[in-house]
Amino acid sequence: MAGSVEGIGARVQRREDKRFITGKGRYTDDMTVAGMAHAVFVRSPHAHAKVVSIDADAARAMPGVIAVLSGQELVADGVGNLICGWMIHSKDGSPMKMGAWRALESEHVRHVGQAVAVVVAETRAQARDAADAVEVEYEPLPAVVDALDALKDGAPQLHEEAPGNLIYDWEIGDAAATEAAFASAAHVTRMEIRNNRLVPNPMEPRAALAQYDEADEHYTLWTTSQNPHVARLVLSAFYNIAPEHKLRVIAPDVGGGFGSKIYIYPEEMVCLWASKKTGVPVKWTCERTEAFLTDAHGRDHYSEAEMALDAQNRILGLRVKTVANLGAYMSLFSSSVPTYLYATLLSGQYAIPAIHCNVKTVYTNTVPVDAYRGAGRPEATYLLERMMETAAREVGMDPAEFRRANFIRSFPHQTPVIMCYDAGDYDASLEAALSAIDYAGFAARKAEAARRGKLRGIGLSCYIEACGIAPSQAVGSLGAGVGLWESAEVRVNPVGTIEVLTGSHSHGQGHETTFAQLVAERFGVGLDTVAIVHGDTDKVQFGMGTYGSRSGAVGMSAIVKALDKVEAKAKRIAAHLLEASEGDIALEGGTFKVAGTDKELPFFQVALAAYTAHNLPAGMEPGLKEGAFYDPTNFTFPAGTYVCEVEVDPETGRTEIVDFVAADDFGTIINPMIVEGQVHGGLTQGIGQALLENASYDADGQLLSASYMDYTMPRADDVPSYRLMTTVTACPGNPLGMKGCGEAGAIGSPPAVMNAITDAIGTNALEMPATPQAVWAALKAARPAQAAE
Repeated sequence: MAGSVEGIGARVQRREDKRFITGKGRYTDDMTVAGMAHAVFVRSPHAHAKVVSIDADAARAMPGVIAVLSGQELVADGVGNLICGWMIHSKDGSPMKMGAWRALESEHVRHVGQAVAVVVAETRAQARDAADAVEVEYEPLPAVVDALDALKDGAPQLHEEAPGNLIYDWEIGDAAATEAAFASAAHVTRMEIRNNRLVPNPMEPRAALAQYDEADEHYTLWTTSQNPHVARLVLSAFYNIAPEHKLRVIAPDVGGGFGSKIYIYPEEMVCLWASKKTGVPVKWTCERTEAFLTDAHGRDHYSEAEMALDAQNRILGLRVKTVANLGAYMSLFSSSVPTYLYATLLSGQYAIPAIHCNVKTVYTNTVPVDAYRGAGRPEATYLLERMMETAAREVGMDPAEFRRANFIRSFPHQTPVIMCYDAGDYDASLEAALSAIDYAGFAARKAEAARRGKLRGIGLSCYIEACGIAPSQAVGSLGAGVGLWESAEVRVNPVGTIEVLTGSHSHGQGHETTFAQLVAERFGVGLDTVAIVHGDTDKVQFGMGTYGSRSGAVGMSAIVKALDKVEAKAKRIAAHLLEASEGDIALEGGTFKVAGTDKELPFFQVALAAYTAHNLPAGMEPGLKEGAFYDPTNFTFPAGTYVCEVEVDPETGRTEIVDFVAADDFGTIINPMIVEGQVHGGLTQGIGQALLENASYDADGQLLSASYMDYTMPRADDVPSYRLMTTVTACPGNPLGMKGCGEAGAIGSPPAVMNAITDAIGTNALEMPATPQAVWAALKAARPAQAAE
């Protein structure tokens, strides 16, 4: 789709960056209201304990303290428990076992950092001092942090609702067909695979500012949210904080989310409740260590996988057993991540006739686990692409050729695990990536590295993901508690300027630019005449927010539907004013023209005519404003091939990524520069998981990596200069042909990196993160076996 200099396909600089890079962004912590007080939470130092007593008398007497509130008061005021919003049933038909989760726990804490009380004071320093003075007596209990250990007989029990700590035992696929495939296999590849636990670490920590207006009995919440409308819905309908029409939720500038800001957390609930309780506005801003201890973590899967091949190295079947750690409580979308966002993608880009997957989810004394960039798709891709690389090595086939031999080539393609892929060209992405990295020349580069005493390896990853999660009827049938459509409203003002109200939310994606580009392309107006409005439930009627790479395929499609309605009305007005047939009116370059004549009217004059209403078609209402809701007919399926080349120092185990090529198919691209930025960020997060990041607990449930001194984030010198390219197959399921780009990098990069390292060191016995120590230990362990061979 060819675009104008500012429209679709143009590399327009992000308009929002001017305020961000000049320090003029307005984040939740920047917000102040008159009389504002500050909240600090009293948190459990124990991973598992009974709360015996809370003595806040000394704290209440300290300077500036307005109140010290506990969970008993919260329950007495009727505030509801936090919930999981996606129902999953076990294979026997029983519903998932959801343990009670209170915003302030007064009886039984289940992870370090869980809040038991909150102090509200005039200043943050006073609140912090008073929180330290609150005396809580605990009765420590045994803890369990590993999901496999939590399932063992005699393991500490977290919730009486979930005997044996088992939340659900779920399956998908045809077990009998899969068994038959393995019975006829010429070769079977088997692996145990761990997907390490991660902490999201957005640049801006979570924050909340709550204000209760007694005169109107109205609440306002400023918060760091990816979906403010869903926050309002949950707070009102399920948590009993406030009536929905008496609650305004505003998500101003938000500094990153990566999934961790989708959910409602205890802190937002407590601030709203405390504001009414105390009669003052209450602000809370998360400290970084609090974020490690309270923000929903990601990943943490253990899997046993088997792949069956025939004599021609075609895949016959895949069998997977996964145990997923959901932490101490079920977060809002946690149940869907290891099920419908994970197991349904296990076919990858390959024509696998039979798949069966069993998933057990487990409670442990750790921070709750939920969606983190990619949400289930990275876990599926990592498992499948490590298996593909390993199977190719075992049968002595080039990993690229092994993948090529098993690619899906006919579309639409129905997988054995629900998904029906609508379109794709996986050979094109593979060829583009292999050519760019000079795959054929790798042997020479490996030999040259060996002369320098380095081990060189190359690894591939052919990922696919499902984005734009919908249609609502489909996800509803799978247990989702909400619809996953999107809304938009397009307001053309009398002078021709345009406001677009969207239910999507931007927290780094550049919506204020790309959404405006769409409008500029359609109406032929300048970007500076288009404003994008989002993140405020009083301005936008309702929306489902941003996650799962849905903003383009779903959010922009809703805008297209609204634009269609605006254009249709504007053409009727133009035809009336120009005394022409409506079918002869074309909108070109910001002007309505009559085909075959020199008659024309600029866009702004038609807009003005709609509002002056002096001369409109009979029966037409004045104004030029239209809304739309868009519910997709299917998921979208971005896909691509990533190739990573590494050098490993055998003396130290240090890995250097010397080249990384990413070839992605995102369908139609609105702004290539913004897409490249999204891919860069995703690749860096994926490489961080592969090489550096790991949320580690000791046996007592203490988080050993609760600061940047211990949790290693990737830095500039840890990542290469990526080389990116795109191939295009348009998505047939939405009007723009878009697929989604926000998560791809984090999905496809970890297996590419790990496949490259294991190729370099000659052993597959390596788990993420592949730290220098881990790589060195794997090399050391492999040497006796290699010598024996």
